[in-house]
Amino acid sequence: MLEVGIKGHQEMVVTDRYTAKTMGSGVMDVFATPAMLALMEKTAFMSVADKLNEGCGTVGTKVEIEHVASSPIGMKITCDSKLVAIEGRKLVFSVEAYDAKGLIGKGTHERFIIESKKFQEKTDRKLEG
Repeated sequence: MLEVGIKGHQEMVVTDRYTAKTMGSGVMDVFATPAMLALMEKTAFMSVADKLNEGCGTVGTKVEIEHVASSPIGMKITCDSKLVAIEGRKLVFSVEAYDAKGLIGKGTHERFIIESKKFQEKTDRKLEG
């Protein structure tokens, strides 16, 4: 059962794979903004995944984030999400990411509830001539 207030939490460690240099979003060996975004989406997605009807999932549709501090390779990153609004099939989350020294990113993320099979079939039809 979906209800406002559902919280999510995920953790990861910054490795070479998640740096701005490796991900192509910059030249520094620091936690990349695209990696932080992916962690925020995962945290929100996972927080509601087991509360949806069978055969349903969510897809990300909008993100507004700020990356406010850098994190080095080897540092643990934590992310917290909170479902703050349910508007029909639209779910709105607040998201925050932290490293050992404090807040590194924050924002909002929207996801839509979809019927997974129907959504995939519709998407795959784009390949048809």
